[in-house]
Amino acid sequence: MVEKHIDEKNIRKRRRNAIITTVTAIIIAVVGVGLHLYNSFMSVGIFIPDGKAVELYIPTGATFEQLTDTIKANLTIEDIDKFEFLAKKKGLTEKIRPGHYVVKNNTNYNSFINMLLSGRQTPVNVKFNNMQNTNQLTGRIARQIEADSASIAMLLHDKSYVDGLGFDTLTIASMFIPNTYEFYWNTNANDFVKRMKKEYDTFWNNKRKSKADSIGLSPIEVSILASIVEKETSKTDEMPRIAGVYLNRLAIGMPLQADPTLLFILNDPEIHRVLNEHKELKSPYNTYQNAGLPPGPICIPSIAAIDGVLNHEHHKYLYFCAKEDFSGYHNFAKTLSEHNRNAAKYQRELNNRNIFK
Repeated sequence: MVEKHIDEKNIRKRRRNAIITTVTAIIIAVVGVGLHLYNSFMSVGIFIPDGKAVELYIPTGATFEQLTDTIKANLTIEDIDKFEFLAKKKGLTEKIRPGHYVVKNNTNYNSFINMLLSGRQTPVNVKFNNMQNTNQLTGRIARQIEADSASIAMLLHDKSYVDGLGFDTLTIASMFIPNTYEFYWNTNANDFVKRMKKEYDTFWNNKRKSKADSIGLSPIEVSILASIVEKETSKTDEMPRIAGVYLNRLAIGMPLQADPTLLFILNDPEIHRVLNEHKELKSPYNTYQNAGLPPGPICIPSIAAIDGVLNHEHHKYLYFCAKEDFSGYHNFAKTLSEHNRNAAKYQRELNNRNIFK
């Protein structure tokens, strides 16, 4: 009986040891596989031929297949099956966040997938200047963010929408202040316009509003006048002087008689010379025929032009004419007779250069 008890005890001990050995082996195997997979996914798996970072643009509504197509087209993936396996395990197939992502060379799969899952995108710099109108603006913006030009233009031509912003469809261009702004690439049309309104409100701080009020103009009216100044000269140091001329004319009820407003009506880039017949054009933008400011800006004025109006020169000039040396600067005059002499010199030079229209 004692021997039988000892044998059963030994059998149980051997079984226990066998189970422990088996479990230990399984654990070691599992840990080994796990470590292998971990090291595999944490090791470098994304390569860029020239070593430079690559920009990926993931559109709104993209599927996992579209995402992988974009990745394959822009990145060198060491093992696409391994990438897709981890992406599916981490839930990327059901949670694709649109945006602009910058991927660096020698990135591992796990870090890359986590960046996409979290939507940790890199903002883009949106720039615009020298815009003639909102149609040109929307085209420029659509090349920099996801929103297309049609969706932005539709809002800017929607009377009730722009009314809610404090503008109308003729003055809405003055809401856009040319500069460089940071945006997330997947910004939609409404969010873009709302951001521009916020930037406009920031730009028109109390100091600028006070200056506008001191010359009897609203911020929108300042922008309208600034658009004319912008088209009169490319010389920022001359903008305050030209603005002073127009403000002097407004003060005495004299028509602005601004040639750029006629060119705006004609809308023909081939016309460089304003003729007397152009002054007879029927349009609310004809500042020879109508007193005061036109109903809206004739371009999207720069900050320099706006501040040129707000910080205009105080002088007695009522006239100016382009200099005959074609330097881009102007001759200024206090009297019409003096102005006519300046104009005659410029017109003679136009003729000498065979510029007749």
